[in-house]
Amino acid sequence: MKRWMHWAALVLAAVSLAPTQAAGDAEAVSLNWDLGDLYPSVEAWSAAYAKTRTQAEQLDRLKGSLGGGPAHLLKALSTISQVHQEADRLTTYARLASDEDVRVAATQELNSQAQALQTLIDEKTSWVAPEIIAIGHAKIDACLDASPELRRHFDFFLKDTLRAAPHTLGTEAEAVLAASGNVLAQPNSVFQQLADGELPFPPIELSNVPKVRLDQAAYEKYRSVPSREDRRAVFDAFWGAWKGYQGTLGANLTTQDLGDVFRAKARRFDSSLDAALFSSNLPPEVYRTLVAQANAGLPTLHRYLRLRKRLLGITDDLRYYDNYPTLFPATSVPKFSVAESERITLEALAPMGEEYLGLLRRGFAGKWMSALPHPGKHAGGYMIGRAYAVHPYILLNHNDDYESLSTVAHEWGHAVHTMLTTANQPYEKSRYSTFIAESASIGNEMLLNDYMVSHAKSREEKLFYLGEGLESIRITFFRQVMFAEFQLQMHEELEHGHPLSGEHLTENYCKLLRRYYGEAEDVMKIDPVYCTEWEFIPHFYYGFYVYQYATSMAGAAEFTDAILNEGAPARDRFINMLKAGGSDYPYDLYRRAGIDMATAAPYQALIARMNRVMDQIETELK
Repeated sequence: MKRWMHWAALVLAAVSLAPTQAAGDAEAVSLNWDLGDLYPSVEAWSAAYAKTRTQAEQLDRLKGSLGGGPAHLLKALSTISQVHQEADRLTTYARLASDEDVRVAATQELNSQAQALQTLIDEKTSWVAPEIIAIGHAKIDACLDASPELRRHFDFFLKDTLRAAPHTLGTEAEAVLAASGNVLAQPNSVFQQLADGELPFPPIELSNVPKVRLDQAAYEKYRSVPSREDRRAVFDAFWGAWKGYQGTLGANLTTQDLGDVFRAKARRFDSSLDAALFSSNLPPEVYRTLVAQANAGLPTLHRYLRLRKRLLGITDDLRYYDNYPTLFPATSVPKFSVAESERITLEALAPMGEEYLGLLRRGFAGKWMSALPHPGKHAGGYMIGRAYAVHPYILLNHNDDYESLSTVAHEWGHAVHTMLTTANQPYEKSRYSTFIAESASIGNEMLLNDYMVSHAKSREEKLFYLGEGLESIRITFFRQVMFAEFQLQMHEELEHGHPLSGEHLTENYCKLLRRYYGEAEDVMKIDPVYCTEWEFIPHFYYGFYVYQYATSMAGAAEFTDAILNEGAPARDRFINMLKAGGSDYPYDLYRRAGIDMATAAPYQALIARMNRVMDQIETELK
């Protein structure tokens, strides 16, 4: 059965099973979260797991009952939904526990059990879609007309299942595909285990830093240091460590993408891209227009890189390790603790209105967030919100800088989106698309940046925030589109029968880096060792995923401008889109809110915004 809650597309979060700070730290309680809201203990989780697994084993007994009329259809789908909902809660707990420290075997086992349960449910419900399709549109519509409860919970699911008829196989074939899910998910597990737990990151000693282990958190911290020699050393050491696994990770990522190709062919799609976009009913023009418009906008990116070179005072070639230093010194910018980040986020998001802010305050007051980095913890910052009857959880690796503050605004944008959806949609319609989700979070980042610019206490601080806003467009738009183009290229090569290797992937990635960063135009020089960066990107294991960051940034820019200029009407359109959750297709929800993501207009507007920011910076510098 088509899973209402799709785990493969989620960015995973972590949970703190024990305090990560000294007990006497007054802020420690607010910096950690509590799994007890999910299950009071591992024993309680195990009991719930056993019960849910037994229920899942029995789901195929419902086979043949869907066509018995609206009452039978409602009862069967509700039974399946209840099992899905508890499985999502179980999986949330397991994911959080395992990501708190990926080196702990016991929690990795919980995670494996949860994944196996999700696969079992898929196997035991693989007959549902073929049976619904066999019943047909006319009878399904009659059932929906006769049962308000069926309509409230399952109308979108039923209509979407019927839409998928050309790509739905027979019962036996669907069962085989469902059974393959756990196997096809293994490349991601291999990557996570290597990247977060077993890759031997080297020690490094910088000019003003004692010797440290250059893991992912340290790389993100030190890649922007002022010393150019230190940045080069950080990049050489970090990417050199990844290069040693080029062959292994090349084979691993190829296996992941071969799984995408296999599923697309099995379901009679023309391509992996078509298959990936089908579930959200997105026209392929969205993806291809995005790539085309980003490439058309490369002169704007190159303008930014030339400005960066000038501001950093670089007299020779601009290099890839020059991307991350702030354009303007952060000496006039304060540090932001977690508590201060929460306070500023609340102030910056005032244009979102009291309903939104009330949910944000509620989240900040709860034990929903793990804030600080520690060895073995999953890297980055993530929100996970699939435990429908509980609340979202957020992972941060907060370093007290502006980027950490921005991440607070971003991840809590996801969390409030989840809360709005949960309050307004039943479980079966609560899975919103990433295509919309990132607009909710990136819009928060934009409002935060505007707030910081307008509240800067000095010209230097204002320029710093303008520079950060400019850099966010490079990272969230151009960088993500480059990733999307790399993914599309990989899948198309595999679909045409071209063998891939780690070395070949590095060559492909090098060509993209050199085009996007303007090596032929003498904008930036790309050193070959940095072309192994593709090995580091976890989102490549989520299928066609990263493009949605770029589309969402374009959408968020339009929404943010409208909210600031129009006020309540624009805000209400945006919040109503968030409240809709998964009750309609994301492209249609965008259009209902006034934006067509298949046209060039949103992307051109974002690139125009980037040029305006550069104009403002150059005006401030006069």
